[in-house]
Amino acid sequence: MTTAIAPPDPARLGPGDVVSLGAHGMRTRPMRAVLSALGIGIGVAAMVAVLAIPASGAQALHDKLAALGTNLLVAGPGKTMFDKEAKLPDTAVPMAKRIAPVTAASATGKTGKTVRRNDKIDAGETSGLTVNAARPDLLDVLGGKAREGTFLTAANSGFPAVVLGSIAAQRLGIDHIDPKHPPQVWIGDQWFTVAGILSPMPLAPEVERSVLVGWDAAVKYLGFDGHPSAVYLRAPESDVDSVRSVLGQTLSPQAPNEVEVRRPSEALAAQKLTSSTYDALFLGLGGVALLVGGVGVANTMVISVLERRREIGLRRALGATKRQIRGQFLTESVLLSGLGGLCGVIVGVVVTASYALSQGWPAVLPLGTLLGGVGVAALVGAIAGAYPAMRAAKLPPTQALA
Repeated sequence: MTTAIAPPDPARLGPGDVVSLGAHGMRTRPMRAVLSALGIGIGVAAMVAVLAIPASGAQALHDKLAALGTNLLVAGPGKTMFDKEAKLPDTAVPMAKRIAPVTAASATGKTGKTVRRNDKIDAGETSGLTVNAARPDLLDVLGGKAREGTFLTAANSGFPAVVLGSIAAQRLGIDHIDPKHPPQVWIGDQWFTVAGILSPMPLAPEVERSVLVGWDAAVKYLGFDGHPSAVYLRAPESDVDSVRSVLGQTLSPQAPNEVEVRRPSEALAAQKLTSSTYDALFLGLGGVALLVGGVGVANTMVISVLERRREIGLRRALGATKRQIRGQFLTESVLLSGLGGLCGVIVGVVVTASYALSQGWPAVLPLGTLLGGVGVAALVGAIAGAYPAMRAAKLPPTQALA
């Protein structure tokens, strides 16, 4: 009586063995592996950078607004029913201060005069600058500071002295102030001494392009009519919307529709949104690069199966199952793509950090984006390697060894 002997169970491969077998093809053909992973790396790097750079910019904007304050409101004259520019009353600032939540208010007013570096320059050459009257408390309301010299004070606001906005100083060619020999500018038909230069003020770009004269001096020397062209005020963050709703009616009870109220921080946020219009396009380009990389990995794996037919046949003859063969090539594809994804994440981090540093932004690297980059690369590798792995598993040992 003969007893049938059952064939031995194929040895089970542990996770380490599967990874080692999957990395075997990469070790034997390193240049091919690098070139195959390059497309994956470029795609992941593009996606990481496109997602991380806007996040860094958004954080920089948030920090800037937190420092400048989002509770600033600006009221200016709108249009009358005859489509002419309206005028704010000369009592607009004290009227704004009567609104209970308002903590501070100040104003500027257009004088209609032009500023020139000297009296030899044609009067029509304005350089895009305006001459505005201002009160000494304006800088405190705006949260700005003087980069050179001092701002207008009660002592000099009645005399021919001016303070230059940051852009105005640049266009006039004045970058510093010598206390012993301060520079002068020509306004109207007389010289004005430059008392200070302001630092940039993103919440008030119109002030950056202004030459500020004391309120009393503007009336005395430039024929200013005393009507403000912009009223700046601060209120607690929680009360900004309520102040905004009553500001027009308060400043101009008879014609509240002739008062335009804006919140500068909203304009900055909108500008940031506009600057990120192309993010979706670049993200799509990163996805295309990732797709091309996946096709490259699939092509590499198909060629690898054809080149390693004898290896596949020998392993099958020694007892390897179809599942093990399939797992070997699928693991190799995932490792190949994962390596490209990891390199792409590193490149994306470097690009993001470098760009953020050049812009003076904090480098924000979302953990989900970094892990997602490697995960997407591995997923692409699994999809790309599925067909070559199944093809390798279906290869008969006798055909492979022929």
